[in-house]
This record gives sequence, C-alpha cells and structure tokens, in this order.
Amino acid sequence: MTEVRRFSLVKPTLQTKYHIDFNWWSQSDQDWRVSLRGLLCPEHRLVFAYSQEGDLVDWVDPETAEIQQVDGFQHVLITHCAKEKGFITERTALVDAVFRLFLANGNTPMTVAEMADRLGRSPDIILRTLSGARVYRGLRPVMDSASS
Repeated sequence: MTEVRRFSLVKPTLQTKYHIDFNWWSQSDQDWRVSLRGLLCPEHRLVFAYSQEGDLVDWVDPETAEIQQVDGFQHVLITHCAKEKGFITERTALVDAVFRLFLANGNTPMTVAEMADRLGRSPDIILRTLSGARVYRGLRPVMDSASS
C-alpha cells in the first residue's frame, strides 16, 4: 500500500522552512528531468543530451564524509550549473527564482525570511505564493517529524 503523506493544516509563517520536494515531481507525474534540462549550462546540456536516465555518481558528503550514490543529472545541476553567473537574476520570475535558489544552495531548507533576504524580494509575497493551495515546482514546507 502506498503511504499518503498529509501536510499540516498549520498556516506557514515567515519562519517556516521550505525545500524542493523531489517526491512531488514523481507523485505529480512530472518528469523533472525534462523540466530542468533548460536550467543546465550549455556545457552540461551537451553532456546530458546522450546520458541514460538515472545515471548515478558517487558523492561525498562534505560534513560526514559518507559516500552516497546520487543522480548525476541532479548533482551537476546543483553543484555546477546553479552556481553559474546569471542563474538567478532580478528579472527571474518569483517561483523560478525561489526554485533556482534551492538548487543553488543544494536544496538546504530555508525560511521565507531567508529566501526574501537572498533574493531581494518581499517576504510577504513569497509566503503568500508558497503557502497557497497550489504547489509550484515541488516547493513545499519541510515536514518535521518532531513537530507532528
């Protein structure tokens, strides 16, 4: 039986932490690779034009030194392409800017206030956008098992 994750009905605040929920992409029948291919830098667009779905690479966690196998496409997007100049600009649409910010920071959870500070955008508008009924690009509050 498939486990259904229910999200809290507690209204998010400026201190609510968000992240990209990559499970949302699969649950929403979205092919995240197709959606994210346009975010690759020109060099990696060529590299991944011929790669196999789900190619794994070894990644060393910088904090624990633990070696994990991660998706190569996602890894290069986060560790290289998202760090390129112009990945996020003041003209990037709000949802896209927030999404790209999470890619650029390795999908480390951030509060709405932190996002607003990093993007130079209104925290109230970010909060209203992300806390509505619609989920944009898998941007969801972090589910903290300690608080449920």
